[in-house]
Amino acid sequence: MTDRADKARWTAPLRRRRGPGWAEQTPTWRAARPALIADTLKRASARPSGNWFVAGASRDVRPGRPYGRTMGGVEVVLWRSESGDLRAGHGACPHLGAPLRDSRVVCGTLVCHWHGLALDGAAFAGWQPYPAHDDGVLVWVRLDAVGGEEPSERPVVPARPAPGAGVDAVFTGVGRCEPQDVVANRLDPWHGSWFHPYSFVDLTVVREPLGDEGADEDDAFVVDVSFRVAGRLVVPVRAEFTAPEPRTVVMRITEGEGATSVVETHATPLTAADADRPRTAVIEAVVAASDRRGFALARAAAPVLRPLMRSTAGRLWRDDLAYAERRWELRSTGRFPG
Repeated sequence: MTDRADKARWTAPLRRRRGPGWAEQTPTWRAARPALIADTLKRASARPSGNWFVAGASRDVRPGRPYGRTMGGVEVVLWRSESGDLRAGHGACPHLGAPLRDSRVVCGTLVCHWHGLALDGAAFAGWQPYPAHDDGVLVWVRLDAVGGEEPSERPVVPARPAPGAGVDAVFTGVGRCEPQDVVANRLDPWHGSWFHPYSFVDLTVVREPLGDEGADEDDAFVVDVSFRVAGRLVVPVRAEFTAPEPRTVVMRITEGEGATSVVETHATPLTAADADRPRTAVIEAVVAASDRRGFALARAAAPVLRPLMRSTAGRLWRDDLAYAERRWELRSTGRFPG
């Protein structure tokens, strides 16, 4: 096909939309039924995770430097071997308890900065490694004592655009709540254009989960929504929200600009299950893709785009963490409605 024909078929991704003002929107509270959200959350919570928890972005674990995070009340350290393979284990040195996250990695070996004890990733002196997985965007650690489920060899990693086809960015935020409060937020698409009018316009839920009557792949919210770019300029898409495991919700664009792009929201508990003041990390991975020829420029500019993508996610999660924290506060004091 000639370039001239290609240009004739080209359409701009942006649309101009003069929508109703915020107060003139159609209320969504009747559709956002507490029982529906609770049942969808319950089914998600029953799916197996294999005891895998997202620790952070793959690029957070750099060669030559350890990376530490506390998950489920367990101190964890991650690092890379000399060949780049991911290693993980308890974050306290087995000698005198030094924080291994502050130590050094020398030729792929983790060397404690207190007395020089070296760990190559194998069990040593009571120190035990944890299974770890790098999916190319996120790093996962399996904590069987925290998860309490039947362990699996690999985590439940959502389907994504083909490697190298997208631009990915990872945002991390922390809130005073439990993972279920983060997941419940994502399983309530109706709040989008009310709570985030700066980002979403004309959000309509066109299909609700089929519940116990359908298969897991039918347990999805299908949403038509326009992403606000600037002023009246929007990008209309159809998206699908699913929860493949208890601590993950995936939004996948199925029609429109950026089809196959995904936003993965992972909720990782930082505190133990019985903590009086729970804290949860929201680790959100955005993998954007497009079949437009110009998207190659976006891939080339990924280092510049990632901070912008993280900033956009951060603005949404400033509000959504307040939503999740409020939900936890109501639950913990017995005042949760519905």
